[in-house]
Amino acid sequence: MACSAHMDMLEENMESFRGWESIVWHGFHLEDWRRDGVINRVAYFEVEILDPKSKAQLCYLDKVEPNATVAEIKALLHKIYPKFYPSRQALKLHPEGKALSDDDVLEDLPVGTTATMFFQDLGPQLGWTMVFLAECLGPLFIYLLFYYRLPYIYMPDHTQTPLKVVKLACWCHSLHYIKRLVETIFIHRFSDGTLPLRTIMLLCLYYWGFASWQAYYINHPLYTPPSYGRLQIYSALAMFLVCEFGNLSVHLILNRISCNGSRPTEIPYPTKNPFTWLFFFVSCPNYTYEVGSWISFTVMTQCVPVGVFAFLGFIQMTIWARAKHKTYAQQFEDYPDLRTAIIPLFF
Repeated sequence: MACSAHMDMLEENMESFRGWESIVWHGFHLEDWRRDGVINRVAYFEVEILDPKSKAQLCYLDKVEPNATVAEIKALLHKIYPKFYPSRQALKLHPEGKALSDDDVLEDLPVGTTATMFFQDLGPQLGWTMVFLAECLGPLFIYLLFYYRLPYIYMPDHTQTPLKVVKLACWCHSLHYIKRLVETIFIHRFSDGTLPLRTIMLLCLYYWGFASWQAYYINHPLYTPPSYGRLQIYSALAMFLVCEFGNLSVHLILNRISCNGSRPTEIPYPTKNPFTWLFFFVSCPNYTYEVGSWISFTVMTQCVPVGVFAFLGFIQMTIWARAKHKTYAQQFEDYPDLRTAIIPLFF
């Protein structure tokens, strides 16, 4: 009997507790509990950053927000190691793996609440503006050194007056790189991306080396004019000027379209300027005009080094153009079907 009475009392207490529970939850919503800090369960991450070779721990980041990006993790690492500014860092999930993008979110990565990342020092970095300035200033001054026949470049007795085509070639070469410098300073919009210093040195070696090779032969006292004389020279000159002005016109359009970082948010279209009508047929007419300029310069000078430079430039710009064309086609459903990457109606 005592046991039965005890059980009845226990059941009455449980019913009373359920009643109070119902009153509490109906009178105070779950959102109110979270807002007032009654329920606050945030699963923080712990990030361990290691050296890829020695596997030694460089730093340990505690209580990292789940929605933190790789860029924010780089900023935290920069506070610990001021030498390694964010653009100098590469973070990977595996020592030999691909570097993570700055936009990657921690909780979306294939890691647990304790994430292990491997740090790579990319070396000193420079912004894209400085890269373009270095690429353009070198060829401009190097070519002029050969044109004005500074001592010890050619033999002392070879000091004859340059041919007309040689003078025109100097004007065209200088115009091309002066235009690129003006575009770099006033027209181009660069992302916050950078390049390693060693890569910039290789790019400068490429552009400066080719400028020296071209200038040496075009300005050589024994240089012979093109086979078809004035017709070849002036027709190629006219095409060169058309391509240079077309390239500038396209860059002005690209400067006006809106972008999200380095990705365009609208499709570039031609304007009333006839030099922009190439947009009807190709996605990257700036590359088309750039290749056209160097082909014209090759025909005008009839110089092998210029032809080699034009051919290599065409290969590289085709790779860039096809990548941009693919990005446009994927990003915009209404992207014009008629457009190809760089050569109208071809590819």
